[in-house]
Amino acid sequence: MNHPKEIEIGGRKLSIEFGKVAKQANGAAWVRYGDTIVFSAVVAESKQAPDSDFFPLTVDYREKTYAAGRIPGGFFKREGRPNEKEILSARLIDRPIRPLFPDWYKCETLIMVSILSADGENDGALLGAIASSAALAVSDIPFLKPIAEVAVGRIDGEFVVNPTFAQVEQSDMKIVVAGTSDSIVMVEGECSEIPESIIVGAINFAHEQIKNIIAFIEESASETAKPKIPQPELEDLTELENIIVEIAEERVKQICDIGDKAERETAMGDLEDELLEKFAEDYPDNLADIKMFLHDLEKRRMRSDILNENRRLDGRGEEDIRNITGEVSLLPRAHGSALFTRGQTQALAATTLGSRINEQRIDSLEGDFFKRFIMHYNFPGYATGEINKRFGVSRREVGHGNLAERALKPILPSYEECPYTIRIVSEILESNGSSSMATVCAGCLSLMDAGIPIKKPVAGVAMGLVMEDDKYVILTDILGAEDHLGDMDFKIAGTRDGVTAIQMDIKIDGISADLMEEALERAKKARLSILDSMVGILAEPREKMSPYAPNILFMKVAIDKIGLVIGPSGKHIREITEKTGSQINIEDDGTIQIVSEEQRGANEARDMIIALTAEPEVGKIYEGPIVKITDFGAFVEIMPGKEGLLHISNIAHHRVNKVTDILKVGEIVKVKLLDLDSQGKMDLSRKALLERPEGATDTPYQRDSRPGDRNKRPGGRGGGHRSGGDSRGRR
Repeated sequence: MNHPKEIEIGGRKLSIEFGKVAKQANGAAWVRYGDTIVFSAVVAESKQAPDSDFFPLTVDYREKTYAAGRIPGGFFKREGRPNEKEILSARLIDRPIRPLFPDWYKCETLIMVSILSADGENDGALLGAIASSAALAVSDIPFLKPIAEVAVGRIDGEFVVNPTFAQVEQSDMKIVVAGTSDSIVMVEGECSEIPESIIVGAINFAHEQIKNIIAFIEESASETAKPKIPQPELEDLTELENIIVEIAEERVKQICDIGDKAERETAMGDLEDELLEKFAEDYPDNLADIKMFLHDLEKRRMRSDILNENRRLDGRGEEDIRNITGEVSLLPRAHGSALFTRGQTQALAATTLGSRINEQRIDSLEGDFFKRFIMHYNFPGYATGEINKRFGVSRREVGHGNLAERALKPILPSYEECPYTIRIVSEILESNGSSSMATVCAGCLSLMDAGIPIKKPVAGVAMGLVMEDDKYVILTDILGAEDHLGDMDFKIAGTRDGVTAIQMDIKIDGISADLMEEALERAKKARLSILDSMVGILAEPREKMSPYAPNILFMKVAIDKIGLVIGPSGKHIREITEKTGSQINIEDDGTIQIVSEEQRGANEARDMIIALTAEPEVGKIYEGPIVKITDFGAFVEIMPGKEGLLHISNIAHHRVNKVTDILKVGEIVKVKLLDLDSQGKMDLSRKALLERPEGATDTPYQRDSRPGDRNKRPGGRGGGHRSGGDSRGRR
């Protein structure tokens, strides 16, 4: 075991320790930043699976609740399957690391990242990437070069490295950048309409910090690093590869000239089947190699056409955008809907509006919070003509939905401007590249169709790259094959004024900041063109919301009146809900949100709450039921929970010998409030509202005929203790 080494990053100490734990793993690292501790262990099979044509890498990121001194919820009180934040964090580690394993290495590899201590300030995902890179550096697993990952915020125009969670709230951007010592390998972030030039500056700023961390990793790992597994001697298949090239090269060239994706893929599949059948007898152990040779031939052909002839698979130029069409309001019962089609990529987005009770509660190490905007992305197999049985949500679907959510969030109105919980679901109906950016466009249109007063429209585009030595071509609006066979997938979303979300993944060692800047400028040009097309579909948010959207009213009562609204054990609030069909949400400051499918129900609920919390006024006329009759009068409920005495002398102008001769329990009567004493006791009069007969004279009554003291009679202020009901705690 070596002693931990330290470096200062962003004013906090970053330390790495090897050989302390998990000594039987291929490699392990213990990383501390502030009081956040992250542990990463890497293990790998010694032999790769036969006929493996891909690299089976898995990154598992878990946040232990004990790290923040908490006990998990639920019946079992145990951490379960990874939540959305853990999935997104795992992707932030996987994506920059995956391209840096050698092509020949196909052994199953697992990276386990655990958050063991969380200080509520530092992001564990960033440390997870550093810890995993360090663990690979000391392991015997072949890894081309270490990476590091940092976040950049901007507060008052100044860049901040690894902003704390509190600083992120003050920042107008948070961009996560991963890279090697000489290039960038991944970018992920969200911004408040930030210009491209500032994003490039943030990436350059991040890369300087990355270089320092990588030098620190290399120095720390040098003492304990294991020798790397050597590349095994491979069978010489040059002769077989030459045969495949000779037979298939011309066919592949013809297939690459087919513009339609489905037709092209069918033709390539037929060619593959022919080759496998032809060589099955002579090369039974090399069928996977034959597939690989054909794939490489297709890849070389496509890349050569782009680099040397400026010709893409569908015939477009490098900066051309596919044809865009769209439609809104195609789902009559959805609160907002839009169908966005770009070439052979199609997204159907549906917006649903709800109340605060529909907000998503997030339980995290940093504390519980609520989300009022939720974005979900679904990618079924039929979108690419495949049979794909669904077993839950894939990591890719979670990641793409989160990217679209971050792209749209900056243009949403505030809660005060639009007091709705908003959920958008994007169904990918057809895909040939850039479905996440189609989701951004469709989602924006569906928000506008729902009548949400967004600040500005947002559009997104995916940029690609084909690079050989010093020659490269940047591609606008890439196809699925250009993503698969190319070197970069760079997604940028934003308004006319700036970027709102960004995500870049590469399949080569890295790219320069200059190349990234060029890609951003081309993406801006494309984004503006797409926004012009979207204006032709729907120019601005609708003035009226869907008739099926919930109606929301707000009102406020005094804090000491909340108990009156709720009632004993929630009695009053249940009555309001049952009678009006409304949902009632009460905040601790007395703010009440009334939600109803119909405006009438919301108005009725508001009136009932006003009646519950109103104060009686002397001289005002009220109407209410008789709740009790005595020898000396009747008690009338003039407001919910508030009763006053209608004395026998105030029932009529003539003498009343028996109250029940005129009134009965349950009868609704109109009365006037004559007097309200300091204890809330009320004297009512029915007589004051009746026309006085000619010649009538008042006959005196014996006021002492009423048994008991005035202060002991029932009635007065109603209400109850503040229990039950639908009151929500502080957020």
